[in-house]
Amino acid sequence: MLSHHQTRPFKPEKLKPPRDFNAPLLLSDKRLIIEIGAGKGKHALQYATANPSDQLIAIERTRDKFDAFQKLATSAELDNLMPTHADAIPWVIHALAPASVDGAYILYPNPEPHNPNQQWLNMPFFEFLLSRLKPGSQIVLASNIDSYIDTAYERAVQTWCLPTERTPVPIDSQRTHFEVKYLARGETCWQLTMTKPAGYITRFDDWLASE
Repeated sequence: MLSHHQTRPFKPEKLKPPRDFNAPLLLSDKRLIIEIGAGKGKHALQYATANPSDQLIAIERTRDKFDAFQKLATSAELDNLMPTHADAIPWVIHALAPASVDGAYILYPNPEPHNPNQQWLNMPFFEFLLSRLKPGSQIVLASNIDSYIDTAYERAVQTWCLPTERTPVPIDSQRTHFEVKYLARGETCWQLTMTKPAGYITRFDDWLASE
């Protein structure tokens, strides 16, 4: 049995759809990319502009950050960018089908120093997120906190059984406002690139939210 099948099981049936939830309109001619914790949308806007063949759904929970993001996205008029105001966990559960996502970004998430069980790779939800990815797809996680990246790397490899590459973020990278700030003051930022292998099995590969 794979080690991630021995983790505490996630229970997606317990989570209701986000408030005012509407299923996203997915574009069949584009690859589907999601960003969790999009903030004010700096990375999302850059990515959607540079990758017109991809559809990016960028999710942000905090209202003031989302409002700023949505204002910029409206001005940019990018038909492949979908700003989404929601808690990412119930949104992913109710919006995405198994093996439908071509890639995911989690850039500079809250490190949850006082509640490590809420770190993304420590949550049972992470297995569900993997079930939504296509084989060969990647999750990119970035942080400026060495201990966070150390723990995430260990979990990616040992618990989730994912081929994982750890690399420093280039000093001229400007994907998010946090990234710009951290690099400007000389901090090292790290990126984990985790790949879902072919034949990877989760306990949610056939699970779909009920209508």
